[in-house]
Amino acid sequence: MALFSSAPHSLCFLRLSAIGDVCHAVAAIQAVQSQWPDTEITWIIGKVESGLVGDLPGINVVTFDKKRGLDGMKAVWRELRNHRFDALVHMQVALRASILTLGIKARYRVGFNFSRSKEAQWLFTNKRIDDQESQHVLDSFFAFTRYLGVEETTPRWSIPVSADDCHFAREIIAGKPSLVISPAASKDERNWLPERYAAVADYAEKRGLQVILCGSPAEREVKLADNIIRSAHSSIINLVGKTSLKQLTAIIKQATAVLAPDSGPAHIATTQGTPVIGLYGHSNPTRTGPYNSQDLVVSVYDKYAKLQHNQSADTLPWGTRVKGGDIMADITVPMVTDKLDTVISRMNNERETHD
Repeated sequence: MALFSSAPHSLCFLRLSAIGDVCHAVAAIQAVQSQWPDTEITWIIGKVESGLVGDLPGINVVTFDKKRGLDGMKAVWRELRNHRFDALVHMQVALRASILTLGIKARYRVGFNFSRSKEAQWLFTNKRIDDQESQHVLDSFFAFTRYLGVEETTPRWSIPVSADDCHFAREIIAGKPSLVISPAASKDERNWLPERYAAVADYAEKRGLQVILCGSPAEREVKLADNIIRSAHSSIINLVGKTSLKQLTAIIKQATAVLAPDSGPAHIATTQGTPVIGLYGHSNPTRTGPYNSQDLVVSVYDKYAKLQHNQSADTLPWGTRVKGGDIMADITVPMVTDKLDTVISRMNNERETHD
C-alpha cells in the first residue's frame, strides 16, 4: 500500500553522491514532479554533484559540503530548520548520510529494507521500502517513489544545460561523429589499460570518428589521459580537467557514443540519450551499468564472480563486488571495438532512415 493516497505537501530527498547515482535519482525525483506537480520538493545533495543538477526546475536543492564535516551538516540543518516534511526519502546508506538526516524534521523517514540496508541505515528510518527484486540502482530508486505512491517507472531526464555550454560543445564536436572516452573510474584498479584505450581511439579514427578524452582535473586522471595520448597514433582532443559538469554534459549529448568504465560520465550519457560502451569487471553491470545500453556493455564480472564466490552474478547478494588489480585486463580491444562497430552500424542505419 502506498504511503500517500494523494499528493503530499512536501518531500525531502537525500542522495548526496556519486554522479552516477545522482543521475539515477534525477529520473525518480522528476517522476514525482510529473505526478505531483504541486508538491514542494527539496533535494539534499553533495557539493560536486550540485554542479550537474543544482538548477533542476522546481526543486529546492540544498548543498552539503562533506569536506566541512559537522559544520557542513549544521549548515544544512540551519537552512532547513523551518521545514517539516511529509516524508524524508533517505536514498543513501552511508553512515554520514544517515547522521545528516538527524537534523531534518519529517513525519515519515523512508529507507531501504533490512536486506539492502547497510551501515545501520534502518536505525534512522521509520518506514522501509519492501523492494528486494530490482537489480539496477535506478530501479531501486523507483521503488522509493512507488512506495510513496508514484506510478511512473519509465526513466526520463531533463537536466538544464545553458546556451553557452551547448555552444562550447558545438565548437568541440564541430558536427563530426565523435567518441568520448572517459577513461577513469573512481578507483584505479577499475580502469582499463591506457594502451588499450589508445588502440580503440586509433580504431575509432579509422572508422571516421574523432576521439575526445574527458575527466576531472585530478592528478591521476590527467596522468591516465597523458598515457593514453602517448600510446595512440591518432589525433585525440584532450579535455581532461578542462570542462565543467555542464559542459561535459553538453559534449556527451552531441557525441556519437561514450566509452567508459563504471563512472559518472557513463550515466550522464544515459540521461542525454547517448549510447554507452561500458567496461565492467568489479561490479555487476545489471546493477550499476548504463541503464539504456546494457547490450553495449563489455563485462568480465560474471567470470570473476564464479571464481571468487563460486556463484553466477545473478545469484549473488545485491551489490556484491569482486576484487583484484588485474581484472580489467581481461577485457580485450576486439571486445570493445565490436561494440563500437555496433554503434556505428546503428548510426549509419539511422542516417539512411532519415535521408
